[in-house]
Amino acid sequence: MVPPNVVAIIFSIVISAIAIGILCYPLFVKWQRDRLMAQQFPKTWLSIIESNLSIYRDLTSEQQKELLGYIQVFLKEKQFIGCLGLQITEETKVTIAAIACLLLFGDRKTYFPNLRSILVYPHAYIVNELTMNSYVVEERRVARLGESWTRDQLVLSWEQVQQDIRNWKDGHNVILHEFAHQLDQEDGQAEGVPILARALDYEIWKQVMSAEYLQLCDRVENGNKTVLDSYGATNPAEFFAVATETFFEKSKQLNQKHPSLYELLQRYYRLDPQQWQN
Repeated sequence: MVPPNVVAIIFSIVISAIAIGILCYPLFVKWQRDRLMAQQFPKTWLSIIESNLSIYRDLTSEQQKELLGYIQVFLKEKQFIGCLGLQITEETKVTIAAIACLLLFGDRKTYFPNLRSILVYPHAYIVNELTMNSYVVEERRVARLGESWTRDQLVLSWEQVQQDIRNWKDGHNVILHEFAHQLDQEDGQAEGVPILARALDYEIWKQVMSAEYLQLCDRVENGNKTVLDSYGATNPAEFFAVATETFFEKSKQLNQKHPSLYELLQRYYRLDPQQWQN
């Protein structure tokens, strides 16, 4: 029989080891990420980015360097899974990573912490969706181009991704949309409010976003033309995702029509996409 004092010592050592591990893990992750960001970027990957991310050449040299570093970390930490026979290629991974990492500027280096796997379908995919109509639950099959889950996974249509990279200024981008949802969901909820830098930022966010969301709902209901896609009127979470797409792809129009919204997103993303649009 092990003496009680020995058992106590063993437990003390184990607990100390766990505590040290918990304290050191963030430092290890940061060291590993810094190391990845400092590595030379593969030329084949750069060729893909120059081909598929039209705004890349408009970034400053410092922004380009920062983005390439984010991409290296992203590709190391995320798993890509091809669905319905789709083969995941370097182009698939690098293209998705490059666009997603545009949302990480401004020291937002959490790298979508809830996300583990990215499922990529060759085209739109079918899901069973439950809806309630007059107290009756109905199941229907609907086609989707992408979706973001609160835990673990994000889904994309590669066909839609390819269409988006060919039409950067049309205001629609499934990668920006679904990864904006990931930012929103970092606190475990999808409510159109991502984690903000300062406590006082939340009140400003609430005021601007609420007013802009209600304005969009009103314009959609009355059939008026909008810079923001009407899908943003679905709920506040979709409004944030749609606003993000518009911010990056129709920045000048968004700033002209919704300057308060543009300024808010500019502070959040710490970028001014107007500089990329000639």
